[in-house]
Amino acid sequence: MATWVTRLDDGDGSGPRLAVKDCIDVAGLPTGAGCPAVTEMAEPAENDAAVIVSARAAGARIAGKTALTELCWSANGVNHWQGTPVNPRDPRRVPGGSSSGSAVAVATGEADIGFGTDTGGSVRIPACCCGTAGLKTAFGRVPVKGVYPLAPSLDTVGPLGADLAGVEAGMRLLEPSFRVPAWEASLPVGRLRPAGAEADPAVDAAVDAALAASGVPVTSVTGPDFREALYAAGVIIDAEGFRSNASLMPYLDQLSPHIKRNMERGARLRAGDVAAARTVKDEMTAALRALLADYPVLVLPVLAAEPPLLGERGFPMTILTTPFNLAGLPALSLPVPGDVIASVQVVAESEETALAFGKIVEEAI
Repeated sequence: MATWVTRLDDGDGSGPRLAVKDCIDVAGLPTGAGCPAVTEMAEPAENDAAVIVSARAAGARIAGKTALTELCWSANGVNHWQGTPVNPRDPRRVPGGSSSGSAVAVATGEADIGFGTDTGGSVRIPACCCGTAGLKTAFGRVPVKGVYPLAPSLDTVGPLGADLAGVEAGMRLLEPSFRVPAWEASLPVGRLRPAGAEADPAVDAAVDAALAASGVPVTSVTGPDFREALYAAGVIIDAEGFRSNASLMPYLDQLSPHIKRNMERGARLRAGDVAAARTVKDEMTAALRALLADYPVLVLPVLAAEPPLLGERGFPMTILTTPFNLAGLPALSLPVPGDVIASVQVVAESEETALAFGKIVEEAI
């Protein structure tokens, strides 16, 4: 199946079965990053990535390595070379990426926990598409040693689970002392409605219904223009992605068309382009942290509409997720019920606070 690159014997242990995105080193296995050129040259990893070391120490059983978007460089989860994991919520739709295989493995019960990476939404988006929970961790909290880089100034590793208990268990594989506190009912919650990134009314309604069911009062908050953040994140990711993958320039013809375009754009970007994007990054960080000073939890959808159909183009899948990568903030994806495939995104200063509020919503729905 396209979900898995390599399946491993789970063994006889009682720890959780862990699906590992194939951009994270597992000793003895090559790391292919969903790319034929990388896979062809890859040797078996000599050591586990730091996150696998901690997961094994906590008792995890490595179920295998999972498929992903080529080089982690797209949010739709499609990989024509490796095969695209099937979205279990709706096989007509993309599974979301780039951590597509890890989300599908968890959603189908083939793994208890998945590890993915999130540079512009790549844990939260497949979690939303496939109906699982997923957590983008704060930049720098989880070590990325032994993880194939895309944009090192934005890359993070985070867990996916069938529910928030699975996400919390995944965080304990990364940090054994991780615990979620009880929700502080006095904390104000902001329902973020960013400029330039209006969601489909049905998606907004599903998110708002879940928030209403929680019984926690929320205040509508106008956010900064997310279109600027989307463009700036694209510049930073393409510039850093080109540098991370510069060794592949002689193999451009082996790369998929969109990766080739990304590489060529990254090569054309100048220092002034990147500096301007980093200015937007700093401004977005300041704006979001100012909002969090007033509202310690911000909530909004993960996707502005239902996941696109396979082959559909032009849908900005990362417009509601990349701003929080730019700001380095943790962000949780939690599926909500309704007639559409949708998830609420919970943003806070800490993973603990995001999960604490997420549990209130999850218990209500």
